[in-house]
Amino acid sequence: METERGSFGSKIGIILATAGSAVGLGNVWRFPYMTGQNGGAVFILLYVGCVVFLGIPCMVSEFIIGRHGASNTARAYTQLANGTPWKWVGYMGVFTGFLITGYYAVVAGWCLQYIYASVMGELKGDPTFITHYFQNFSEDPLRPVFWTIVILLLTHYVIIHGVRSGIERASKLLMPTLFILLLIIVAASCLLPGAQKGISFLFKPEFSKVNSNVFLGALGQSFYSLSIAMGCICTYASYYSRQTNLLRSAVQVAVIDTLVAVLAGLMIFPAAFSVGINPDSGSSLIFITLPNVFNQAFSAMPVMGIIVALMFYFLLSLAALTSLISLHEVSTAFFYEEFRTTRKKGALFVTAFTCIIGIFCSLSLGKIDWLHIAGKPLFELFDFVTGQIFLPIGGLLTCLFLGWVVPKQVVKDEFTNWQTLKGSLFGIYLFAVRFICPIAILAILLHQFKII
Repeated sequence: METERGSFGSKIGIILATAGSAVGLGNVWRFPYMTGQNGGAVFILLYVGCVVFLGIPCMVSEFIIGRHGASNTARAYTQLANGTPWKWVGYMGVFTGFLITGYYAVVAGWCLQYIYASVMGELKGDPTFITHYFQNFSEDPLRPVFWTIVILLLTHYVIIHGVRSGIERASKLLMPTLFILLLIIVAASCLLPGAQKGISFLFKPEFSKVNSNVFLGALGQSFYSLSIAMGCICTYASYYSRQTNLLRSAVQVAVIDTLVAVLAGLMIFPAAFSVGINPDSGSSLIFITLPNVFNQAFSAMPVMGIIVALMFYFLLSLAALTSLISLHEVSTAFFYEEFRTTRKKGALFVTAFTCIIGIFCSLSLGKIDWLHIAGKPLFELFDFVTGQIFLPIGGLLTCLFLGWVVPKQVVKDEFTNWQTLKGSLFGIYLFAVRFICPIAILAILLHQFKII
């Protein structure tokens, strides 16, 4: 049985691992289509503002809880709660991360299928063919399940090797690879004829399009993109050293996360506009709209189109994998620490049960009626409950907990590394956590239910 917890071995390892937990399909898929639906450049400006005033304070809060507790998310909250019901916020984070791991693996598996399809030349055809291809594949009872299990086994392999040899080493390999692929595809996209329209849409703000929906959409995306309230940030922070500058780390992670999101937009918009398609097509963007874009944009160079599509879906798979690693670790740390077993046994339990969740979520998209609840496939239900209910509520409760329940001196000590760092921004941070963040998150929650 393991008696000592792991820890990150380097500053770059800390940043890349934590950034990997934040960078996922939310950056490469959700951010571009949200930008497309909400006015382009003006949405990006609002998003950056929300990251600064909402995302970073929330991230620092989870850092403080995680490092102070030096344990899994549930135990970290329990230690600071001092016997009060606030401990259940930590358990909620673990449970949320566990559920997300299962259904998120389904989408990650789709990315692997599209790598295979790109290599085999299966994505060639008109828009109707591409639409039917995705529909037929996602409803298939075997292929999506196979790829879901494959991506979870890859995640399991990383997790069982521990923090330094598994998570940190994988992050040092995967994150630079992701950036290189992203830059190559951006270059290919921006060199297409007519790409300037997409670049202009992305960087030339039209302030007349600003309204409450755009603002609240930017708030929600900043929260979603940074993986707040999933337990990932809190769990990773438990492996931080006492010398880690939490505020600086949060800023660095936020910068990397935002850069990936903007580059994703720069990858997609120029290519889409070059063939006259506005990528505001929601969840179908990466599996229906973009294959059509690649086919049309590179019709004169079909081999280049195949290469770009292959790199794009490999990029998506890497982004999904880094997020899955962090999500899996949340549950793994909980099980092996709370049930006093080994990391390998804890990881095996998580992998087995998330495979079951993933299988049922995948099958629910087919024609199995009993996997529909309240008219929704199990997959959509999990997405709705975790993304629109659990995450905002968890984030709201975390801010209230740290801002009003945890002793101020404990928070200040962690923020300043026990007065070894300047605490000049502590007052601003505490004000944001106590007032700005709760109000903003409550607005997100109410907006999702169309109350405001």
